[in-house]
Amino acid sequence: MGDIVIVACGGANIASLKFALERLDVPAEVSSDSQRIRRASHVILPGVGAAPDAMARLRSSGLDTLIPSLTQPVLGICLGMQLLHEASAEGSVRCLGVIPGETVRLAEAPGRPVPHMGWNTLDMERPSPLLDGLGARDYAYFVHSYAVPPSAATIASCRYGAAFSACVAWRNFYGVQFHPERSAAAGARLLRNFIGLH
Repeated sequence: MGDIVIVACGGANIASLKFALERLDVPAEVSSDSQRIRRASHVILPGVGAAPDAMARLRSSGLDTLIPSLTQPVLGICLGMQLLHEASAEGSVRCLGVIPGETVRLAEAPGRPVPHMGWNTLDMERPSPLLDGLGARDYAYFVHSYAVPPSAATIASCRYGAAFSACVAWRNFYGVQFHPERSAAAGARLLRNFIGLH
């Protein structure tokens, strides 16, 4: 079953993420305690809001040094995925530096407003156990103004004007730009896949 800890970093999606895991019969504890997080079998870094604020909260509790040192599977969601990278153009802030790459602002255009909000399909770039059972017909729900360009860590991409990383995998660190807790069956499958990682 696993021992799941959701990092308490002020993300507004924590309650809906807990409910999504409960629907899978997977209990999860919300904690900012370093020892508790280190003991977990799986760690989820959620995030809704601005990168500078989120990084300030992580630094204030010492989690900015803890998270990069974790060896169990770690999943960053939305802003949480962006924070796993080196830096963000949002506030020109240095992030956790676990995954190579920097977050950039999505380009606005007529008929393509920012933030990007809505359902999009994923383009699978390479196999990963995180994406088992998911394919090009599956829709995921996005709400974001910033994104990470495709990189060596990208396992699935999406296009909103330019292509961006929808899912990344780097050693034991994983990230999804969309919200699996709001992505119906595809999101549930991804969360189940993550809990199954060792």
